Amino acid sequence: MLPHADLSTFSSSLGKKAVLFDLDGTLLDTIDDLWQSTNYALHAHGFALRSRQEVLGFVGNGVAKLIERAVPEGTNTHDVQQTLATFRQHYMAHSMDNTRPYDGVMPLLQALQAVGCCTAVVSNKMDEAVGELCCHFFSPLIHVATGVSQHCRPKPAPDMVLRALQELGIGAEDALYVGDSDVDIATARAAGMPCVSVSWGFRSRQFLIDSGAEVIIDSPDELLQFVVG
Repeated sequence: MLPHADLSTFSSSLGKKAVLFDLDGTLLDTIDDLWQSTNYALHAHGFALRSRQEVLGFVGNGVAKLIERAVPEGTNTHDVQQTLATFRQHYMAHSMDNTRPYDGVMPLLQALQAVGCCTAVVSNKMDEAVGELCCHFFSPLIHVATGVSQHCRPKPAPDMVLRALQELGIGAEDALYVGDSDVDIATARAAGMPCVSVSWGFRSRQFLIDSGAEVIIDSPDELLQFVVG
């Protein structure tokens, strides 16, 4: 946890009815499948491959941005779109080859369900992939799952968060947002929600601190303490 955070004040403000989670780097470790699909698409279109560490730095703003960052600088729009289409096709067929929930995530979700706390996923992944992954790994522990579509702007815009809250029938003042990146911190702020950042995801602890994280947790069971005491 952040040494300077006033956790007693933060905790006393909770008693939340819902927890909204980011997906990649928060609930699921997806990086190896994202990396492999990125390199498959790059290779298919004659571009140089990227390292796992490079792809780790490219994720967070959706797959379109991932591919824009992965292709060589100056690549024309047509080739970017063709590479993105190849990535999408490959990833939808291989999104669960190496992806797994982080340690402690399943017990956390089960415990939240046991105390009557609603849960949702809001992700910058493709909406189809979000639904498939949540159904496979978390059904029935996640009540609402939404990803990027033509109906919602990607995070850090609050659209997906507000849509999920509407579907849950819960106001932002009664919800908590959990994520692993600067995008998540900004999303929570835009939606008027407190944010808990996780240290086990795709961004370093120092990066989160530099991005304005107020509270950082190191294990899923710490989050449960905030929600249920």
